[in-house]
Amino acid sequence: MQQKILLIGGPGTGKTSVLNTLIKRNFFCFPEISREVILKAQEQGIDQLFLTKPLLFSEMLLNGREQQFLEAVKSKEEIVFFDRGIPDIHAYMDYFKTAYPSIYIEKSKQYKYDKVFHFSPWKDIHEIDNERYETFEETTAIDVFLLKSYTDLGYHIINVPFGTIEERTNFVLHSLSCKL
Repeated sequence: MQQKILLIGGPGTGKTSVLNTLIKRNFFCFPEISREVILKAQEQGIDQLFLTKPLLFSEMLLNGREQQFLEAVKSKEEIVFFDRGIPDIHAYMDYFKTAYPSIYIEKSKQYKYDKVFHFSPWKDIHEIDNERYETFEETTAIDVFLLKSYTDLGYHIINVPFGTIEERTNFVLHSLSCKL
């Protein structure tokens, strides 16, 4: 039976670094797609699509994350990792006080993940770049909305302790009873 494993947390908390390590260890992983959406919008002259057209951005994310989930289901992989999930979308819209249609909650209930690993805000590793513009304080506030979205959906959240990328990756794998 396939396990769909989700990595969640605010921007700059180490999710992608752990996902990249999982990829190097030959695990089947789906990267965060928001950077791809952001870069495409920037190529079209829209600096921050989420801030200027939040529903369009969120719709693009929903479509992409739904496709990732369906691709995972079709795969023969026993374990599939995701960098962010469908509920992240409405968590962000709640954070930004953006009204959205019920489809976001419906899709969050339809596509369920088996385990959710949470990466807490960590000032020592937080960085801002061309696609990640959130300050550490904003990351901390976003994290509250992420946790609420997932707990409201009934998920048990596993907190990943601070440590090196290898330690954090090993924690996730050990929690899944995977060979390191």
